[in-house]
Amino acid sequence: MLKDYDFTQLPDTYDEQSIKELGQTFDQLQRELQAAEIPVLILLDGWESSGKGYVLKALTREMDPRYVRVEVYEKETKQEKKHPSAWRYWQKIPSKQEIAIYDRSFYYQVFNHEEPGPESLQQKTQELLAFEQALIDNGTIVLKFFLNISHHTQLERIKTLEASSQADFLLSKEDYKQAKHHDKFLKWFDQVLQATDLDHSPWRIINAEDKKLAAKEILGQTITTIRQEMKRVLEDREVSQAPNRNYQSHSLEVPQEDLERKLSEEEYQRHKEDLQKQAAELVYQCYCHDIPIVLVFEGVDAAGKGGAIKRLTREIDPRSYKIYGIKAPTEEELAHHYLWRFKTKFPQDGLMSIFDRSWYGRVLVERIEGFASEKEWDRAYQEINQMEQILVDHGTIVLKYFLYIDKEEEGRRFKARQDEAAKNYKITEEDWRNREKWDAYMVAMEEMLTRTNQDQAPWHFIASNDKYFARIQVLTQFVDTLEQHLKEK
Repeated sequence: MLKDYDFTQLPDTYDEQSIKELGQTFDQLQRELQAAEIPVLILLDGWESSGKGYVLKALTREMDPRYVRVEVYEKETKQEKKHPSAWRYWQKIPSKQEIAIYDRSFYYQVFNHEEPGPESLQQKTQELLAFEQALIDNGTIVLKFFLNISHHTQLERIKTLEASSQADFLLSKEDYKQAKHHDKFLKWFDQVLQATDLDHSPWRIINAEDKKLAAKEILGQTITTIRQEMKRVLEDREVSQAPNRNYQSHSLEVPQEDLERKLSEEEYQRHKEDLQKQAAELVYQCYCHDIPIVLVFEGVDAAGKGGAIKRLTREIDPRSYKIYGIKAPTEEELAHHYLWRFKTKFPQDGLMSIFDRSWYGRVLVERIEGFASEKEWDRAYQEINQMEQILVDHGTIVLKYFLYIDKEEEGRRFKARQDEAAKNYKITEEDWRNREKWDAYMVAMEEMLTRTNQDQAPWHFIASNDKYFARIQVLTQFVDTLEQHLKEK
């Protein structure tokens, strides 16, 4: 892409229009995007001193500033290093009402990797490519621009900036490093660009020898491409069926002997206290070793998720964990990718996040109630598996519990909640509606358990007709998993 680049060919496609005219057209297009609820993400990357700041001003000058957001990404902070690579970018993805422009793309750190090499390239880009593809699949228009300048121009611009009163702000170590090792970076940039070139978001190499012409070219290409992509996104929305879906659905079946397993109160009390103390110590050891933990509790309504969480955390330092009870998404959450509200809640290294219900709502309630199309929830299995694998690759312990009770036991617990004033808050009309759809949920749950049961993030099936037995099983699995992980650390 960059090798043998012809800098004599200056961009002139939009020569007849001024930057202001192009900016005004972009402003009008912004309103069309808002009406269609299509988010846009523009990534500006390239050589240091290539004119990204100049282009940013040109892109935003005529826009309604309430709906365009600029984010500047440089090296990761200490806080950001305590999460997977894409975490910091997930935090600020555009909503359906926004255009977001990133000064430097999510591949910036890969471009400037200290020791370029094929292995590090694959390792560094895998998670970021998954992130980018997830946005595209969800209907975000992604445009990627790389500002290309010659070695001579880079040296001249550095010299000019050195004489500026803002030299300390405008120049960095990367400017000088790239200028000194230009040929080495040129080859590396080429590899990164080719490795991260996607069908619906290819890299657009812009001749930035002349900043003004580069700005016009980027504005013009942005307008042209968004118009084309808007058509694709809107047509894609009309397709609700999943392509090539061939899963043979059947209902979840649980052997009755598993559901009949019980513990006496005496046995329960004898095991519980020791397990709770072990759990607390192991969480502390994970904190000392910077190991993050993600717990997921899913299952049948009234299966005892809340009670299991309460007994699990009883002796654990409350400063080390957060519990998230997942409800219906808010308006702001609905305006983002469905995984966004969970990505923002993942723990930093050494801490623990506990989800009472989770991202699996996409393939359960959203599937059953029609809040997600077949195409969307069928795609979610792969997206969820990928997300959990990224957590595991980062070093996170991902522990998923599925608590199951049979239909008769659920009915008994619902009635108890309805009859006892102290438990009324636990039962809602939605619970009764879900019960009417028991068979549909059993089919959805079976597919979820089958398609998201990964070696490194398996489901732990907890037979929960007996609460004592279920709680001890949750505690035991937690202790065993953390012990094993710490041994392998």
